[in-house]
Amino acid sequence: MTNQINKKSEKSLIAAGFGGQGMLVLGQLVAYAGTTEGRNVSWMPSYGPEMRGGTANCCVIVSDGEIGTPVLESADAIVVMNQPSLTKFKDRVKTNGLLLYNSDLIKPGDIRPDIKVVAIPANTIADEIGSDKVANIIMLGALVKASGIVGDKTCEESIKKELGSKKPEFLPMNLVAYEKGKALIQ
Repeated sequence: MTNQINKKSEKSLIAAGFGGQGMLVLGQLVAYAGTTEGRNVSWMPSYGPEMRGGTANCCVIVSDGEIGTPVLESADAIVVMNQPSLTKFKDRVKTNGLLLYNSDLIKPGDIRPDIKVVAIPANTIADEIGSDKVANIIMLGALVKASGIVGDKTCEESIKKELGSKKPEFLPMNLVAYEKGKALIQ
């Protein structure tokens, strides 16, 4: 008889930017999708005292097993929307992990060779769609396609349910943004 340890499937995310860039919403949408999939989820926000322009980030864990702690020292995927967030979090990507960054606002400099790095022109695409408010949803589409942290269709349903119920007039734009983000990942 072999001694087999059951390995749980777990993926982690840190999403960071300035307040108002939608990183907490991005994390919430990942968490909602994970919950819809019947998985255990942890979402832990952190933000400065400023409503807009201060720092905002969140840690998300999506797991098939129990989650021991919501605190992340490192993450499988990190999404950053501004230069200070890149500086703070770039070294916390796990080996073979994913770093997605907003190439409209960030000059990446030297990045570790042991991670996958993807530049996303989120602001440019958001402006083409019609609102800079959807840059986070573009990043979400790229994240889901590149990392598989949650299922694509489940995430799309979370966007419809969560964002569509709050501001239904913006739902079509959010869905376009999500698709554009996914299309950027090969």
